[in-house]
Amino acid sequence: MKIRKAVFPVAGLGTRVLPATKAMPKEMLTIVDKPLIQYVVDEAREAGIEHFVFVTGRNKGVIEDHFDRMFELDTTLAQRGKKTEQDILAQNQPEAGAMSFTRQQAPLGLGHAVWCARDIVGNEPFAVVLPDELVLNTPGCLKQMIDAANKLGEKSNVIAVEAVPDELTHQYGICGVGKRTGNIFEVDGMVEKPPKGTAPSNLSITGRYILQPEIFNILATQERGAGGEIQLTDAMIGLAKTQKFYGVEFEGERHDCGSKPGFLRANIAFGLKRPELREGLIAEMKKYLEK
Repeated sequence: MKIRKAVFPVAGLGTRVLPATKAMPKEMLTIVDKPLIQYVVDEAREAGIEHFVFVTGRNKGVIEDHFDRMFELDTTLAQRGKKTEQDILAQNQPEAGAMSFTRQQAPLGLGHAVWCARDIVGNEPFAVVLPDELVLNTPGCLKQMIDAANKLGEKSNVIAVEAVPDELTHQYGICGVGKRTGNIFEVDGMVEKPPKGTAPSNLSITGRYILQPEIFNILATQERGAGGEIQLTDAMIGLAKTQKFYGVEFEGERHDCGSKPGFLRANIAFGLKRPELREGLIAEMKKYLEK
């Protein structure tokens, strides 16, 4: 099952981290020295993704600019002999034609955002990657999922899952657990934010999906669900009536960078993983804690 395309829903307003996102897309907030969107694009590239599809909204043009060339900057760096900085920019530069951008004109939910990418994705399986969720691990979460998908049937759907405390399952989309092989299991039902005490497991659906193109037909007529939005989970429940869904318990630390505590935690975690920053960061943290 070749997965060539990934969809990045980036039209959200980022209300959980206001006022930082009043004028700047939350996807451009930086973790250490790279914007969130760069991390997830790098994760997708590592997984073998060839075409990157961004579903954007108003005031999101800076995302497109980030992945474009800046001739003035390139020229200035060359004139000043800043080869290291030039190499960093070159690493982040996608191939010509590898990125597509489309608009979600109204905030109608994740399911609607995915549906907006239908004509670009076409009739082939694809990945969905939520940019405000980072997973710190090598290999990345999406590569783990694609490796798992290659062991499954041709019309299989795959979702990334992680365990959450039992008392918090009502805050997440939760899946039931069927036949298991290692860290891969058949999904035996899905429910969005089940009432307390009714969740089929403690495994929550996270921000990585591999979906078959038939999901677009369901999303085209999907009624609004929780929050008055078109929910992707509801569409997946519909697709599960005719196609298999599998869960992958991925390796790595998941960071919810759409929340202020999660954003701060991610900066510390990713900073500590950088050899050139680790010692200095630890020293600064010790000084702060001793105050």
